[in-house]
Amino acid sequence: MAARVAAVRAVAWLLLGAATGLTRGPPAALSAARSDAGTRAMCSEIILRQEVLKDGFHRDLVIKVKLGESIEDLQTCRLLIKQDIPAGLFVDPYELASLRERNITEAVMVSENFDIEAPNYLSKESEVLIHARQDSQCDDCFQAFLPVHYRYHRPHSHDGETSIVVNHPDLLMFCDQVYKNVTLQVPVGLTIHTSLVCSVTLFVTILCSTLILVAIFKYGHFSL
Repeated sequence: MAARVAAVRAVAWLLLGAATGLTRGPPAALSAARSDAGTRAMCSEIILRQEVLKDGFHRDLVIKVKLGESIEDLQTCRLLIKQDIPAGLFVDPYELASLRERNITEAVMVSENFDIEAPNYLSKESEVLIHARQDSQCDDCFQAFLPVHYRYHRPHSHDGETSIVVNHPDLLMFCDQVYKNVTLQVPVGLTIHTSLVCSVTLFVTILCSTLILVAIFKYGHFSL
């Protein structure tokens, strides 16, 4: 399982090529009775918005990102979203695989020992990586879609509802623009010096070996 997690992370980094992390915003509350949305401006121009669609135990989490006008060529940019899923929710990895096959969304689970049948009080937070796609209705916008499901919770003695906090995700972005590479100069040997180096090395080896043998026979004490 650890190898699978490492492979998923490697695929994510290969997808981006390089990444810059943005600050996570404040959490948004997810209520069973209505759809909530949170808006947070990050890095002065970047706006992140979460929306929860549908009713009941099966919801759709939609994440929208507006990058602003500071990036010249958004067509070269790729955006990866790392979304933490609280213990009160779960994402079905088999459902994600089916959605990837149908090209509906590109998301993968990276958490280990994940049990979709466990209730809220026996579950832990999980992590999902989602490849955000450019929004056809907005030139500088990206959008990601993730189906989420409620876990069963302990019954309450008074209130018939409970709240689940969904934190804003981390964004990893890479734009394929032209940058100047860093060049390092490494000293290497010259092939024209091969004969000289071999000859000197052999001479020094023989000389040192001879001196060691002379010292042993001259100063050494041997007993039969």
